[in-house]
Amino acid sequence: MSTVPESWKELGESADFVCYEHQINAGTLYIGYFKSLTEEEVLQQHILSCLSNHSDMSFEDLYHCVPVAEKEISSDWDLIESKIYRGYVAIQLGRQSHHCILINAAASKGRNVTIPEVEFTVEGPREAFVESLDVNLNLVRKRLPYPDLRVKELTVGSISKSRIAIVYIKGIANEQYLQTCIQRIEDVQFDQITDSTLLQQMIEDNSNSIFPQTIGTERADYVAWAVSSGQLCVMKDGSPTAFFAPVNLWSFFITYEDYYLPWIVGSLLRMIRVFAVLFSVYASSLYVAVMTYHGQGISNVFLPTIVSSRINVPFPPIVEVLIMELVIELLREAGARLPTKIGQTIGIVGGIVLGTAAVEAALTSNFLLIIVALSALASFTTPIFRMSSTIRILRFPFIFAAQIWGLLGIFICTFALVAHLLRLTSLGMPYLVPIYPFRTSDLYDTVVRPPYSKFHHRFSFLRSPKPVRFDKKNANKKRDLKKRDIDE
Repeated sequence: MSTVPESWKELGESADFVCYEHQINAGTLYIGYFKSLTEEEVLQQHILSCLSNHSDMSFEDLYHCVPVAEKEISSDWDLIESKIYRGYVAIQLGRQSHHCILINAAASKGRNVTIPEVEFTVEGPREAFVESLDVNLNLVRKRLPYPDLRVKELTVGSISKSRIAIVYIKGIANEQYLQTCIQRIEDVQFDQITDSTLLQQMIEDNSNSIFPQTIGTERADYVAWAVSSGQLCVMKDGSPTAFFAPVNLWSFFITYEDYYLPWIVGSLLRMIRVFAVLFSVYASSLYVAVMTYHGQGISNVFLPTIVSSRINVPFPPIVEVLIMELVIELLREAGARLPTKIGQTIGIVGGIVLGTAAVEAALTSNFLLIIVALSALASFTTPIFRMSSTIRILRFPFIFAAQIWGLLGIFICTFALVAHLLRLTSLGMPYLVPIYPFRTSDLYDTVVRPPYSKFHHRFSFLRSPKPVRFDKKNANKKRDLKKRDIDE
């Protein structure tokens, strides 16, 4: 690398950096690129072949001759270096020149678009995001071929130089939310952003809260729906997960498959999820409270069964519950960390064997085993993984409070939880809206999924400049053709 220009010396310390000379009438061209980042076919057929066939052209004429769309001439070394690290080929005339032709020859290596793995659905499209930002933007744009769809691109990370794209619809997305999102991303001070989930935590309103304030998704159709509703979507190059904001608490119990099902079925499934979350949070703590302080409240119908199941258990209810909860968490973590087939076997066999052995060894009662198992199943009904993890963690403070104060402790924990949720915001929007602040007009798509004729307005809490989707007067009209119209 002794012949490379002085400004390229640092790049030449890497073994995969290639630099060689090419003579033209105007002088010596120095061509540099990373072979691990460039597409060999583009380099050979479009760039090097053009240089060989037009050696009599000037430096500027060569720029116009190369048949590649993404190219530019720059003398800013920071820009030149950053482009080379992204797969561009740099062509410099002479050792002392400050101008380089930058030609995009980046290799498009990565996996193909596949079905969603986390948010799998029976109904609807089966295209999931991949690790390429350009491919992900294509998946969104082909669903929203709208002239006002905008993409704002930023760079984050002093080392990673990660490409971040904010997708929104001009005239529908609120400008204040947009500027807040842009400002927070620009203010991120971190050297390496490996995934969008890191960025989620960095720009959320309250990073110390266990409740997520943005929703991550791998589904392009879900992002298209959110953007058309007035929300902002953030994508990162190299991450198969996008996230959007602002969101409220009720959004975490909605799966996009609800919109592909009849509205009555979708509403019923949502109500089941809400009930399942409440059961998962309160079931174990209610068991501890009742068995420790409020045994007189047990019905005579269940009393013999509960007493007979606990008669040989040597532990108090709190220890019994904690043992079973920790066993469930261990099985869940083991199943998640092992390969798929082995993980499924561990989860099923381990649950059956450990549950049966725990009851036979009198470490726990049959009644509690059923409660803990149902609580674990109920926590899985939450469609957003980050909220599911939050529900798992919430159970433990309620259990300890029930052991200390009984039902009063559960009420205290509930009030503390509600107070925390009242203070949370997402890009400045209240987390509990439309319940607090109460908005009757925005209750239509929370626990109940209404028919599409009711979606004539966007949510008012999104503060969209264009709140009306369509004319509600004609929403329910269904005009049938008469026989004479068909004959004509």
